Amino acid sequence: MSAPKTSRRGGRKAPEADLGFAWGSLNSLLLALGVAVIAIGYVALSRGSVTLAPVLLVLGYCVLIPASLLTRGRKTAPSGE
Repeated sequence: MSAPKTSRRGGRKAPEADLGFAWGSLNSLLLALGVAVIAIGYVALSRGSVTLAPVLLVLGYCVLIPASLLTRGRKTAPSGE
């Protein structure tokens, strides 16, 4: 494996390659919704719900949080084109 490329004068790293991951407002909305559903699930769990709490927790942990990480944000066209 090679070390990261740096210039001798400035000590700066070479710019990283764009991997195509863009965090957008939809990602933030899904993440916030997932955290809210998980919090509601734990509140329902503390009140003794045996059906609603597990459904909410699975929905938050297994659906909404991964969806917020896997959803691709919209790419904007570079200016000048």
